[in-house]
Amino acid sequence: MAHRVTFIPGDGTGPEISEAVRRVLEGTGIQFEWDWQSAGADVYEEEGTPLPDRVLDSVRERGLAIKGPVTTPVGSGFRSINVALRKELDLYACLRPCKSYEGVRTRFPETDIVVVRENHEDLYAGVEYELGDQSTADLRAFIEESEGTALREDIGVSIKPISVYGTKRIVREAFEYAKAYGRSKVTVVHKANIMKFTDGLFLATAREVAEQEYPDVEFEDRIVDNLCNQLVSRPEEYDVIVLPNLYGDIVSDLGAGLIGGLGVAPGANIGDDYAVFEAVHGSAPKYKGQNKVNPMALMLSGVMLLRHIDEREAADRLEQAIADVIREGESVTYDMKPTRDDPTAVGTSDVADAVIARMNGAAAGHP
Repeated sequence: MAHRVTFIPGDGTGPEISEAVRRVLEGTGIQFEWDWQSAGADVYEEEGTPLPDRVLDSVRERGLAIKGPVTTPVGSGFRSINVALRKELDLYACLRPCKSYEGVRTRFPETDIVVVRENHEDLYAGVEYELGDQSTADLRAFIEESEGTALREDIGVSIKPISVYGTKRIVREAFEYAKAYGRSKVTVVHKANIMKFTDGLFLATAREVAEQEYPDVEFEDRIVDNLCNQLVSRPEEYDVIVLPNLYGDIVSDLGAGLIGGLGVAPGANIGDDYAVFEAVHGSAPKYKGQNKVNPMALMLSGVMLLRHIDEREAADRLEQAIADVIREGESVTYDMKPTRDDPTAVGTSDVADAVIARMNGAAAGHP
């Protein structure tokens, strides 16, 4: 039976990347029934919103989506289409594997970590007070009266909510991922030494979940600045890393840097009912239609999708084919060549051709 999946091709370079990814996913031999749904800047011009209800309805019906990069239109009222998808579908966990592949230029070839980022809370919750607003003045007065702290008049304020509920489910997601994929350790990241009532709550709740529910999985904690120092010194010591929203955003990009950049950085946003798989990078509209950009991040997101739907053998074959193409270094885009003006660089569709050929060769027993 075919897997029913919403495919959001995106805009800018998104459609050509998405087409390459469709081809390699179908090239695994797994059957898909795609529901193509457009979203982004082009849709905003036509429909007055970059994220129409039809897109959300499609994902709710199927439970799964893969999404090319999209542009959030300036002045549309959306902080981010990606944020809107996460909120509307309650995709509370952002998963970002950061794995080095032979052939990618990196100083950290042993890196193989998974960043599990909480998506809804923390300083990204959107609870803000603007400079000059009466609500900001009222907040200042309340803080001075209740805490005895006089804040400056010329401030903007962001609130940092961390809940037991939100923390428990993101920490459980990290442990469940570790168990499902044979990972050996979960590290919770915080700044509890300074923010005792928010990050302190995150750490205390994570410890409770670890001790009571997952005693068979190694658990540790790290202060976020120490973690960053150690990741660029000895990343091989880390495995699954779970963090509040802001730290997770920063550390996931640090992780992408460890493995050679966003061109090989996949991602997924997961909830209890729905899952959306996407590349970490943006839509790069200046390269639109040039068949130039690297599709491997979204291909690797496709690998994550296959594992999510329990098509693990196909996922392993696709990942190995991608790794082989990277290692050989011939059929790769300009950003993966020794110099960006290398004349041997191939196009987006050529990368798909090479990956499919490699899968077919592997299936036939060829090296």
